[in-house]
Amino acid sequence: MESLDIDVKQVNTFPLVKHYMDQLGIHQLFKDSIPSFVQAKTHPADGLCVLIVNLISADNPLYKVDEWVSDHLDGLHSEPEKGAKFNDDFLGGCLEKLFKADRNSMLAKLSAQAIEIHDLKTDVLHNDTTSVTVHGEYGEGSSNAVQLKHGHNKDGKPDCKQLVFGLTVTEDGDVPIQSKIYDGNQTDDRTHIDVWKELRKNLGKSDFIYVADCKLCSIENMTTIASYGGFFITIIPSTRSEVKNFKERLLSENIPWENAFQKENSRKKGIFDVYKTYEGESSAEGYRIIWIHSSSKQEADDSRRNAKIVKAENLLQTINQKINTYYLKTEEQIRAAIADAVKGAESFFSIKILEKHNSHLVKKGKGRPSDNSEYIEKEEITYTLSWKRNIKEIEIISRQDGVFPLITNTKLKASEVLAHYKNQPYLEKRFSTLKSVLEVAPIYLKKEERIEAIMFLYFIALMIVSLIERKIRLNMKKEKIDTLPILPEKRKTATPTWAAIAYFFRKIQITVVKIKGRIIQATLKGLNKVHETVLSLLEVPKVAYYSNTGVDWFAFFEK
Repeated sequence: MESLDIDVKQVNTFPLVKHYMDQLGIHQLFKDSIPSFVQAKTHPADGLCVLIVNLISADNPLYKVDEWVSDHLDGLHSEPEKGAKFNDDFLGGCLEKLFKADRNSMLAKLSAQAIEIHDLKTDVLHNDTTSVTVHGEYGEGSSNAVQLKHGHNKDGKPDCKQLVFGLTVTEDGDVPIQSKIYDGNQTDDRTHIDVWKELRKNLGKSDFIYVADCKLCSIENMTTIASYGGFFITIIPSTRSEVKNFKERLLSENIPWENAFQKENSRKKGIFDVYKTYEGESSAEGYRIIWIHSSSKQEADDSRRNAKIVKAENLLQTINQKINTYYLKTEEQIRAAIADAVKGAESFFSIKILEKHNSHLVKKGKGRPSDNSEYIEKEEITYTLSWKRNIKEIEIISRQDGVFPLITNTKLKASEVLAHYKNQPYLEKRFSTLKSVLEVAPIYLKKEERIEAIMFLYFIALMIVSLIERKIRLNMKKEKIDTLPILPEKRKTATPTWAAIAYFFRKIQITVVKIKGRIIQATLKGLNKVHETVLSLLEVPKVAYYSNTGVDWFAFFEK
């Protein structure tokens, strides 16, 4: 009797991810855009697709991807795909091929596919940037590659080199449709015009609303967008004269705020954030300024101010305890210490330095006192502090709490302008997914060209993850399914994330039985009714897992 070989391979989310990649035609896009290696059986498209699945499902270092592939693919086909061929040399070469390709055209085609297949609405788009930290020694890279430099690091790591990753997402599902990589010292204010013009070209229209942070608020940026028939919403920097003038009005006038809307606080159940609007004079350029009052921001502003006041009071107390000793003996020294203690909170305090003059006799000359000793009177000054809060000043300043200004050239209602701007934080969540779920940072590659190329793959990975999250949430709403029990310990979630889905599918495996290397049986294990419900909501056919052959779900490659 011939001996049986039994092998267990991981399946996890591989077929699910591949289904979305197949929808977008990613393998064919790579194959059409990137030349093959000379005398190589494996096309770079194969390696790049494997890398994308790995970034989404595991995110191994480049030198461990072949091991990950082996856990999933080896021996699961009549022409086995050997994981060893996806080694770091091969994948590094694939990245270099991708770097030399026309990635702008590839991105435009990919985004057009996503928009068409998933019926994405592109009437409102959100843009922002984040820094991606790199580690290791880098020499002079290609002059065409991103330059790794020190810049404003949004991860709080100013000692590391970085690149700047720009992203534009649809308001419909927060799906990335455009990405640009910049040198590490690039500032946001110089990126918006090129980004907007590229969006206009790719979408074939100008009349979408472009939402971004305050770096968009420059005469050049706003005028360019408006002159082409485009629309923008952004926040006005606090340095502009319109902001300073309105804040002065807040101190002395009662502003006729209008109720906009309220929504439940995402962190505090049962607590509602209330938003009000006021539209006053236009900006110097003639654009609408819409002032916003947010109850949650008011609470946060008040809390920050109180924390600052309490901190200053504690420091003043410490000064008072150490006064007249060490470096707090003169009035000049004490005033300098007070200035440091109340920095940023000066107007909130009334502080007095109290002097006490003491006289005592001091013997003239050296030696022990005697009946003939002479004494002189010496005056000594000691200090104490006295302070109190300027309650009236604090009450006046508090009138500015919770207020911020938006500027726009749209004709939308003030409440609608605010609602669009309030979706900007969801783009921040995409950056969070990029860094915490896909684990983009830090990057440890040796060449700038490879870094730039792999960031393109991260963009694709982020697009796929976003499409998956959008699809399952839309279909849950359509099917009136409130929650799914896919979290650890079968806890339920009303808003499934990719991290939750990946966790839920983590134990799916395929057991393969072979005789003399020939597969006679392949059995999928771990897929239950809830998994099937998730697949249905994602519109992934069960055959993606329960294939006719049982084992070809991984085959990106044309046979």
